[in-house]
Amino acid sequence: MPKFESVDHLNEYRRQLRARRDPSQPQVLVCAGPGCLPLGSEEVAAAFRAQLEERGLGAQVALKASGCHGLCARGVRVLLRPQEIAYQKVTPDDVPEIVETTLVGGGVVERLLHEEPETHEICRHKGDIPFYRSQQAIVLRKLDVIDPESLDDYLALGGYRSLRKIFFEMTPDEVIEAVERSGLRGRGGGGFPTGRKWRICRDTGDPVKFVICNGDEGDPGAFMDRAVMEGDPHAVIEGMIIGAYAVGARRGYIYVRHEYPLAVKRLQLAIQQAREAGFLGRNILRSGFDFDIQISQGSGAFVCGEETALIASIEGHIGEPMPRPPYPAVSGLFGQPTIINNVETWANVPEIINMGPEWFAAIGTEGSKGTKIFSLVGAVHHSGLVEVPMGTTLRQIVFDIGGGIPGGKAFKAVQTGGPSGGCIPAEFLDLPVDYDSLQQVGSIMGSGGLIVMDETSCMVDVARYFIGFLYEESCGKCTPCREGLKQLKKIYEDITHGRGEEKHLTLMEDLCAVMASASICGLGQSAVNPVLSTLKYFRHEYEAHIRDKKCPALVCRPLLKYTIDPETCTGCLACVRECPVGAISGVKKEAQEIDQELCIKCGLCFEVCQFDAVRRE
Repeated sequence: MPKFESVDHLNEYRRQLRARRDPSQPQVLVCAGPGCLPLGSEEVAAAFRAQLEERGLGAQVALKASGCHGLCARGVRVLLRPQEIAYQKVTPDDVPEIVETTLVGGGVVERLLHEEPETHEICRHKGDIPFYRSQQAIVLRKLDVIDPESLDDYLALGGYRSLRKIFFEMTPDEVIEAVERSGLRGRGGGGFPTGRKWRICRDTGDPVKFVICNGDEGDPGAFMDRAVMEGDPHAVIEGMIIGAYAVGARRGYIYVRHEYPLAVKRLQLAIQQAREAGFLGRNILRSGFDFDIQISQGSGAFVCGEETALIASIEGHIGEPMPRPPYPAVSGLFGQPTIINNVETWANVPEIINMGPEWFAAIGTEGSKGTKIFSLVGAVHHSGLVEVPMGTTLRQIVFDIGGGIPGGKAFKAVQTGGPSGGCIPAEFLDLPVDYDSLQQVGSIMGSGGLIVMDETSCMVDVARYFIGFLYEESCGKCTPCREGLKQLKKIYEDITHGRGEEKHLTLMEDLCAVMASASICGLGQSAVNPVLSTLKYFRHEYEAHIRDKKCPALVCRPLLKYTIDPETCTGCLACVRECPVGAISGVKKEAQEIDQELCIKCGLCFEVCQFDAVRRE
């Protein structure tokens, strides 16, 4: 890879690169995203490599480990180009058949094709799969196309071409104006207008400024930023270069949690490649602009996703939030003006510059422009990464893209925005997903976690889980958050253990009001969302726990009661053998009985009974 001394040099290299590449060359792209790696994608790639070498096809077929293919529920995924044949659940044992049937014979391995769970439609090509058909990819568009460790792959698809435009055709103010006109809002959760934040920073006039990429993705079930950092790291770097030029920063940081070692590895490699190619460092492309990036690793504290806590962590202090104002755009890292955007926000910026702000603004809704990435997980057929235009309804995401609820169960709720988001019931399935609409029903966009729940979920238990998570992750600096979460956690333990009282519901609402208004940072302020949303939409479940001492969803173990139906029980003694406390007694071939005083509600008797004689209520 040469060091590019000018835009002309870069353009000529890109032209030569494209000329050397044959668009008809067979390619095998093995997903190496966060969903497929644990399922053995490296072993699948190794099997392909061995088969191609054995058959003498190593020079004719390009084998790549790509980023996330999105449909994580069907890993390991393999995409064969240029045919666009999409295989799923591939194992090393399947590789010889794929090579023989598809790469050599031109056919398909039917059993590895995607099948829709409800209609049983067989989809041969990626574009035929409903999961992909209903999406619009901007940030994710290159993840299953390029090798994330290859700068050549990124350049061949137009990578870093935005630098010519900003350095030689636009002033910093014009770059900021373009981002403002695009309507891009921060994708990290707050939704603050990105261009406005940049302008505030630039207008400070301070000669020393910083830009930071927040890659501290801590929401349970969320992996959007991880997939982008692992699958398209140069897009993040390119976006940061644009932002640094716009505000006048000379140094940037990418803050990544240590639980993402592959993201750290690929970002470090991408930064090294960008330096060697002349995209980072001094006098980039002879523009006179200097900028460099380094990685700072966090230790996994959820609160460090908050801007001021993240800054404290980079500075070497304990990751605790600070009161605002001043905001980081005015006084941030080391007391200097600092721009902080998350991974998805930075990755959108090059496309806005390349395609124009009007193109981006034409996507989405009036107040929420562009697309949004979600990690769709939970009680849904097709879990994975989803990118859709803002304003797409929950119904479209859950049923058209996600394939609906498995097992014929009914949809109950969807939780958006991570542990600080709200639980939205079925009556709002046609709600457009944008910043304002979600706030109106008591939830938030957050970074993009989207957890689907079916009728077997207990909404009291769901809220209890998230409050417990936030209690453990709170830094404890401010009293409203520290003590409020402690008290909410205790109340939920009482309610789910049969000790709940009517007064608890009013007390919870009072605690939430104080936390929302008096907590220092967004963790405490938004921690009330799972409580208030479930109280509002599922109050009857709280009342059943408190008044009837029952869990309607049969989830809260202390409120369950196990009995044995004497008419159905065959006396096989399977439940007797499994009971860990000897609470079940009876004679063989006669009905058994459970001693309710001894029963610990473990449910083993229910699980092992083959005759449905054990009842749970």
